Amino acid sequence: MVKTPTGKNTSGRGQRDLRVRVKTAKGRKLSSTLWLERQLNDPYVVRARKEGYRGRAAYKIMELDDKYRFLVPGARVVDLGCAPGGWCQVAVKRVNALGEKSGKKRGTVLGVDLQEVDPIAGADIHQLDFLEEGADQKVKDWLGGKADVVMSDMAASASGNQQVDHLRIITLCEHAAYFAFDVLEEGGTFVAKVLAGGAEQELLLVLKKNFTKVANVKPPASRKDSSEKFVVAQGFRGKRHEDGAGESAGDYD
Repeated sequence: MVKTPTGKNTSGRGQRDLRVRVKTAKGRKLSSTLWLERQLNDPYVVRARKEGYRGRAAYKIMELDDKYRFLVPGARVVDLGCAPGGWCQVAVKRVNALGEKSGKKRGTVLGVDLQEVDPIAGADIHQLDFLEEGADQKVKDWLGGKADVVMSDMAASASGNQQVDHLRIITLCEHAAYFAFDVLEEGGTFVAKVLAGGAEQELLLVLKKNFTKVANVKPPASRKDSSEKFVVAQGFRGKRHEDGAGESAGDYD
């Protein structure tokens, strides 16, 4: 018997095909129809809709946190590229940003995105292009101190060229990482989405130099056909080191 992401058990016997089929509408491309059909049949999308999360990405950060335990009550969290807000929703609950867990420390969640994001109770959300000059200082001012966790789900618009998209997202990750070096408390955590493609190796070496443990993982909620992976760097050393090449400090998965 298998338990699906929707929480239902099935033995696979005597089951009708419940897959939603989408007819190609006039004016809609076949690729759009296939995407819509995949969304309607994605158990994580169904679960997100049922549980009130703004997207399936919420389950990626849940699964990472279930394994690495960085969203703890009282933690101060910065979420870069937070739209549509799923990661913030998860962080608010887990760090106790609303103070709902009696006897637990109350955390804070700061979200930033290029797009406007609908308000989330317990999160302080700002619209900002993180790559513009002076953006990192604005985020530091809003933060008003150090952070325990910096998360980045930033991604550039898809170009259709896998290598170009890979390089773009690595650039975003690098900006997020160097921001993390400036604001993290010693022992803090950095989490970021990357696309596998080779260029991430240099970033991983720099992270390894600055953190005691670095993992490069693909949570179950990430689609199998996606090159998406996540870096989870824990145990910030407290002082920025520019180059990790030739060093063997820390663990590396």
